[in-house]
Amino acid sequence: MRICVRERSGSDMTLSKQDGTRGRVLIIAGSDSGGGAGIQADIKTVTALGGFASTAITAITAQNTLGVQGIWPVSDTAVLAQIQSVLSDLGADTIKTGMLGSARLVELIGDRLDGLAPETDRVVDPVMVATSGDRLVDQAAISAIAAILIPGAALVTPNAPEAEILTGKAVETVDGQRRAAERLLERGARAALVKGGHIPGGVLTDVLQTTDGEWIFEGTRIPGRATHGTGCTLASAIATRMSFAASVSEAVEVARTYLRGAIEHAPALGAGQGPVNHAWTLRPMPDD
Repeated sequence: MRICVRERSGSDMTLSKQDGTRGRVLIIAGSDSGGGAGIQADIKTVTALGGFASTAITAITAQNTLGVQGIWPVSDTAVLAQIQSVLSDLGADTIKTGMLGSARLVELIGDRLDGLAPETDRVVDPVMVATSGDRLVDQAAISAIAAILIPGAALVTPNAPEAEILTGKAVETVDGQRRAAERLLERGARAALVKGGHIPGGVLTDVLQTTDGEWIFEGTRIPGRATHGTGCTLASAIATRMSFAASVSEAVEVARTYLRGAIEHAPALGAGQGPVNHAWTLRPMPDD
């Protein structure tokens, strides 16, 4: 089965309401001092889409729209303690992973999640390179993500360069995206979304493959420089919709609509690749 999905307007987007039984998203990722990506973008996205975000911070970064000025890993012990605290009390309906700085940390997180939340869907965003081009993880960590986190993942969401690194397949066209997604499924992921934002052209295409079929999502590329944190934002939006029991394909469609609106309503902040407007779905408070 192959389905082509065209972009849709975000103006009539319906949000879910968190009722205490669904909508809980645990995010395991790094912090972004600039607020456009990482944990900050994740929390904003989950909240804007009606979910409840909890976190385990893996690293502190000094970064802005111009690049990454520094990275300070959080200790493995502290990361695992955060995960333990959240899952032993608040729980999670979906777990999303982002920047994981070392192979050892990936191994420890995999073990901890297998022990505490083996049945919880995981959305793996294999963050490797910042939008600015700065490298965020080493090769050993990349290999660990491929070997430990991708097998069994409910969804893995690489962009084109990340998909090339993970699969060894050239990802320069839609056919390349499809081949990379196929390889990720062969490696044990239940679904793979290979994003096309890095592939030139006026039409941006994302390819989703699952064990049930293939979806091709197409939309006109939005001009501008509001690209910082778009990968984190999309993955967290998908994880939020999945936490309300949406199918992967439905979650991807809604998340793409949300991200498109966030880009269209982006504030003109910073001198480089600016952030999106994560709060564009929220209604202003009425005047007193």
